[in-house]
Amino acid sequence: MESSTFKKGGFYKLLPFLSLVLFICILGVYFGNLLFGDNSLSVLLSLKNKESQMRQEVNRLMHENANLQKELFELKGLEPQ
Repeated sequence: MESSTFKKGGFYKLLPFLSLVLFICILGVYFGNLLFGDNSLSVLLSLKNKESQMRQEVNRLMHENANLQKELFELKGLEPQ
């Protein structure tokens, strides 16, 4: 009699535990992907750093372009007509 009672209730006694283990595994995969995956925090910080560097480069090139245009207009003004 005891073995049939154990067989009937055994799975249902383990079901909450197995559900909890499955939930923890899913959360682990989710947070692992969040921290180390393609859309991770490190990728976001890296992209922000790259954006900052590109903005600085754009500003430098804009100033260089303005100086070269000024020099071009000065040279065109000096040409005989």
